[in-house]
Amino acid sequence: MKTQNRPTIALVATGGTIASVPDAHLKGAVPTLTVEDLVASVPGVGDHADITCVQQAQKPSVELDFPDLTALIATCLKAVEAGASGVVITQGTDTIEETSYALDLLWDRPEPIAVTGAMRNPSLAGSDGPANLLAAVQVAANPSARDRGVLVVLNDEIHTARDVIKTHTSSISAFRSWRTGPIGTVDEGEPRFHTSTLRRLGINAPVRSIPRIALVTAVLGDGMSYVEALPDWGYEGVVIEAFGGGHLRSEGMPVMRELVQRIPVVLASRTGAGTVLSRTYAFPGSETELLQAGLISAGSLHPLKARVLLTMLIASGADQTAIRREFSART
Repeated sequence: MKTQNRPTIALVATGGTIASVPDAHLKGAVPTLTVEDLVASVPGVGDHADITCVQQAQKPSVELDFPDLTALIATCLKAVEAGASGVVITQGTDTIEETSYALDLLWDRPEPIAVTGAMRNPSLAGSDGPANLLAAVQVAANPSARDRGVLVVLNDEIHTARDVIKTHTSSISAFRSWRTGPIGTVDEGEPRFHTSTLRRLGINAPVRSIPRIALVTAVLGDGMSYVEALPDWGYEGVVIEAFGGGHLRSEGMPVMRELVQRIPVVLASRTGAGTVLSRTYAFPGSETELLQAGLISAGSLHPLKARVLLTMLIASGADQTAIRREFSART
């Protein structure tokens, strides 16, 4: 029942480690706990907001896809239109860095969405799920979180969807934002934002089927000649994780020049941090030559985020000119 003068938070569960418990037959943890189970596991969560529960899915986050995310956006929209002050989404941590950014690109409402999960399942000592869920509810219910889009809340840190990256397989402090650091923390149950988020730029909702976008990493001694076959394999775009500031072996240049005539090719850095250079080096295969050849700079976007953005832009009907403009606006 709605309590006067308290916010309502919609809790949307999709599975993941936070909902996983060991299965004796399978000899490992699988998503089993319901959204109601999750709420019951968090002491005092009802002190901060009235919680409405939605069981959207029950699976590991590697099974989430772009259609799932558009369905999640529809669920979030329905919740805020019904009066929710914010939304909390629980999911597996394997894909949070990608799903949160895709959701942020599609979410144009002032109400916050806080995405959270757990690195340790509930059967383990020191399970972080309940604390993460409580912190996410506290963030989503706080007026200071409005107009900040989709936030990722883990380990009492608040990250932007644009910058957060998973950096460890099992540590509870796995999530980092190399460019900005966390934009806030949750201290004694109170969200405290340390900085303003950057201007958020949404995109149009998908108007066609989700395209196949490749993510290809440059490695020592590889000229990447095989990427010329990507369009023939059904790919409609590619993000190249180049060396350093945006470099490839010189032998790959002819292929890149041909590829950009067929599909959008985005140039990112495999380092995962920093900005793709634009005019520092001029050797064959340098960032200068690649950009002159028509590759699109990802700027400071992590390659995983760049792939999400390219996917959503093509799905929204953007052509190469619009794609280049949108990437430039996000550097």
